[in-house]
Amino acid sequence: MILFPNCKINLGLHILNRRHDGYHDIETVMVPVGITDILEIVPADTGESSLTITGNGVDCPPEKNLVFKALRAVEQTVGRDLPVNIYLRKIIPDGAGLGGGSADAAFTIRGLNSLFNLGFDDETMAAIASRVGSDCPFFIYNRPMLCTGTGTTLEPIELGCDLKSLKCLIVKPTEGVSTAEAYAGVTPFIRDITVKSIVSQPVEKWTGRLVNDFEDSVFPKRPEIKEVKTRLSQSGAIYTSMTGSGASVFAIYDNDKMADKAALDFGKCFCQKVNFL
Repeated sequence: MILFPNCKINLGLHILNRRHDGYHDIETVMVPVGITDILEIVPADTGESSLTITGNGVDCPPEKNLVFKALRAVEQTVGRDLPVNIYLRKIIPDGAGLGGGSADAAFTIRGLNSLFNLGFDDETMAAIASRVGSDCPFFIYNRPMLCTGTGTTLEPIELGCDLKSLKCLIVKPTEGVSTAEAYAGVTPFIRDITVKSIVSQPVEKWTGRLVNDFEDSVFPKRPEIKEVKTRLSQSGAIYTSMTGSGASVFAIYDNDKMADKAALDFGKCFCQKVNFL
């Protein structure tokens, strides 16, 4: 079985408060976009599971990879081993705020559900995914979602524009940003206006109103990310923002030509034009 886990971007990200358990309550809208990894899952002949990763390097042992954690979470749910060989080709960059690892985990759950005929519905798979990572449940549904709480409380949302008619350019500088590093510098607060209310309006009205709170903590430490956003803003984009905790910045354009022209300015960075899914 071969699957293509896609990534996401965040439309706005408000950090509302720090919880007693050390996590933060947030409000954000996640939307899927078309940069994908390649995930193959096949039954294992040996009775033991394995994970082989190629492409972009992943700096953690296999047993700590979110894909393997997803496998173990499914096995715990069904109460038996599900021996598989998993082959993951990493294309989505790490430390980018694109949710690549979370997507791989969620698609692993979907793949195991299909391969072993487990009969899980989306709600059950999302519950399993929430035990693996905060962004993982989103990729079970893989459509625009309002994400609140720690990011695992999901609500379908209708946007005030048809994103599929627009083009998106994603640029990631060489260095990544860890989520812990990004959270270390934030000051949570509750705004008078919500992310949900802003994205219900046309994209032309988002600039200056739809913000990612992580930019305030990340930009002073990573001026190259701020510079990417500035250059994208000056390239004719309708809207630009950092996604997640960084380091990627995305820009939304009216047409292919403007996105292609802007991409020429980022030859040394990861830079890819993508469609909204």
